[in-house]
Amino acid sequence: MTSAPRKTISVLDGIAFVIGIVIGVGIFRMPPLVAMNTPSEAMFLLAWLAGGLAMLIGTLCYAELAAAHPDAGGEYQFLRLAYGRRLAVLFAWARGTVIQTGAIAYVAFVFGDYAAQILPLGANGGSIWAAVSVIVFTGVNVLGTQPGKRTQLFFAVATLIAVCAVIAAGLLTPAPAAKAASAASGGGGALGLAMVFVLLTYGGWNEVAYLSGEMKDPRRDMVRIALAGTAVVTAIYVAINFAYLNAFGFEGLRASKAVGADLMRVVVGDYGALLLAIVICCAALSTLNATIFTGARAYYALGRDLPIIRRLGVWDERGDNPANAFLLQGAIALALVFFGALTRDGFSAMVDYTAPVFWFFLLLTAISLFVFRWREPASSRPFSTPLYPLTPAIFVLICGYLLYSSLAYTGMGALFGIGVVALGIPLALWGSGEEKDSA
Repeated sequence: MTSAPRKTISVLDGIAFVIGIVIGVGIFRMPPLVAMNTPSEAMFLLAWLAGGLAMLIGTLCYAELAAAHPDAGGEYQFLRLAYGRRLAVLFAWARGTVIQTGAIAYVAFVFGDYAAQILPLGANGGSIWAAVSVIVFTGVNVLGTQPGKRTQLFFAVATLIAVCAVIAAGLLTPAPAAKAASAASGGGGALGLAMVFVLLTYGGWNEVAYLSGEMKDPRRDMVRIALAGTAVVTAIYVAINFAYLNAFGFEGLRASKAVGADLMRVVVGDYGALLLAIVICCAALSTLNATIFTGARAYYALGRDLPIIRRLGVWDERGDNPANAFLLQGAIALALVFFGALTRDGFSAMVDYTAPVFWFFLLLTAISLFVFRWREPASSRPFSTPLYPLTPAIFVLICGYLLYSSLAYTGMGALFGIGVVALGIPLALWGSGEEKDSA
């Protein structure tokens, strides 16, 4: 056994994780919703560019935090150093029981729903496929960091190829006759709501923080990954939305209920749904593997700091990974899959369950950058966020708005998620009594 991770994550690995986590099923669901809340094609495309800018702002803020405090615990480490052990332990509990495991579960449901279209397994086929995917990819990552990285690179490349094929299909499709008149149509204009959908589609980039403790040179690599990952994701999102506009026109895009499936059906007929299911399965598995890989790092950081759960803080030398943490994370994610299977829509239930908790702690992480700057004004920093304090202030406002939106628009699942977080308060209070400074 080793007490710390080895430095094996390269810039290419980091970019693959960013692409794998961010580019998911959202890009096949959200564009019609964004179009319905924007007044023109130009504003529609600008909304997606603005989403890329918001992602860049967030990744630059995280680059400063991770370069100054590289650690496999990622946000846990930032919150611990900024606010103390109690809040950090509560965050680790929230991430382990709600945020990350909920994300694993809802991505698994996305995969399950589409895998069931390719190979049906009965009335509960989607849930069965979801559970199988969690088990298989947890097993891959338990085997070691290298299998997890290779799997991620494979699915990230497969996703890019598949999405580029969808983009090409849209760009080569003859534009509809009604397209010329679509720019003159009115309606929409609810840009704030449109940006909620856009930013949800860009979500997940913050997971790169959990790779900082294993990066070969986090002081330089975080910035490179932030810039390259944001550029690739933004280019893909703008291109695919331009392809949607070319294929359907603005009004046709607004009217579409399943824009990806509609596009593939136009291009290749009835086989389109099957091809899209394969594309989305690739994207979902890429996101699933990356989410499992990064998620276990928070368990490891918590177990490293709290003696009562020290087995979670063991770094396995053979696999160069937190194997025990992977197993616990997989068990909780499977329990959430079972819970989601009992609801009408497992995906929506998991989104409601995770969203408010996620944005609350992301808001605290954004504010922590100001805390570090105020506490250590003269400290030298490996990387400084450009245009401080404007850049992190915008990041704080984005997080605050999405926290409000997630509370306003989610259902009972959100209250359940908040209640599960509250159950971790005794652990946070107890854990602070055993605090030991490992900064």
